Amino acid sequence: MQITRFGHAAVLVEAADTRVLIDPGMFSLSEVFELEDLDAIVVTHQHPDHIDGQRAPALLERNPGAVLISDPHSATSLGFGDWQPNADGLDTHIKGVTVCGVGAEHAVILPMIPRVANIGVLLAAEGEPTLFHPGDSYEHAPPGVDILALPVSAPWAKVSETIDFITRVAPKTLFPIHDCTISEVGYGVYWQQIVGFGGVDDSRRLGQADSIVV
Repeated sequence: MQITRFGHAAVLVEAADTRVLIDPGMFSLSEVFELEDLDAIVVTHQHPDHIDGQRAPALLERNPGAVLISDPHSATSLGFGDWQPNADGLDTHIKGVTVCGVGAEHAVILPMIPRVANIGVLLAAEGEPTLFHPGDSYEHAPPGVDILALPVSAPWAKVSETIDFITRVAPKTLFPIHDCTISEVGYGVYWQQIVGFGGVDDSRRLGQADSIVV
C-alpha cells in the first residue's frame, strides 16, 4: 500500500491497483486537484478543510470515472458531482479495495455549534494492510487497523484525547493528518506526546507532501 499526503487531511491511497483519494480540502496542496486516474474520491464530512467547493469540481472533471463517496449531509448539499452517501458499516467495493464507513457524527466543537455528519473510512484489500482515516472524530476505534491516519490538531481535539484514541485503535503504523492548524515551531510538542505515549513504534512524521509504502 502506497500512501501519499497532499496537505492537511488529504490522503491518496494506492493498493490492489486501485487509487482512492480522501478529503481534498481547502488546506490541501494544489497538486491534489490535478490528480488523474482516480478510482474513487471520498469525503468524510462537509467542512471546507475536507472538501474544497471551489477547486474540487475541476478534480471531478479530471476523473469522470471515479466513484464519489461522501457522508450523507455532503451527498445532498454539495452542488457538484453525483455523490453516493456513506454510512457506518457500509461496504463499497472499488475494484480491489473495500471502503467501509465508520461512525456517524463529527466531534463536538462547541455545544452551541450543531454537529454535522462525519463518516470515517476503513480501506482494505486482500494481501494489503488496512488503513483508517477517521475524518474529524476520535469516537470510534474499529478493530484490525494496521495504519492510522491520525488527526493531530483541531478545535475539537486535545492531546489527552489524541493519545487515548491511538491506544484504543492500537495500529501498527501511524502518520499525521489534520495538522495545518499547528505552527512549525510548535509541531514538535504534539509529536513528542504522540511518540512518547501513543505506544506505536512505527510512528512516521510525514510532511504535507510525503509518501510511504507500508
